[in-house]
Amino acid sequence: MRKARILYNNTLSGVLMETDDGEYLFQYDQKYIEQYSTQFITFTMPVRQEPYRDNRLFPFFEGLIPEGWLLDIASKNWKINKNDRMGLLLACCRNCIGAVSVHPINLNDDE
Repeated sequence: MRKARILYNNTLSGVLMETDDGEYLFQYDQKYIEQYSTQFITFTMPVRQEPYRDNRLFPFFEGLIPEGWLLDIASKNWKINKNDRMGLLLACCRNCIGAVSVHPINLNDDE
């Protein structure tokens, strides 16, 4: 299982997970839900209690991953397969342009 903290304007908005079964889940943080109920990270994922689930990486997060020559460089330097979308997201998207950033959670980290 791989996880990442998703920050919106440097505020924890939720956690993105890839399960061992290949399912993706995004769960908004409870404090974020209470304080920013109308401040969604993307129109396609409004703030709600229930986690979002899909068998593919959500299009919003897919869109954060570099493309073209920058993807080639990232894939080669970090030795990440271009098809490993979660791996690329975790490696490349800590300092994205825009309000959202992705911060990997190590298995021994506390959420």
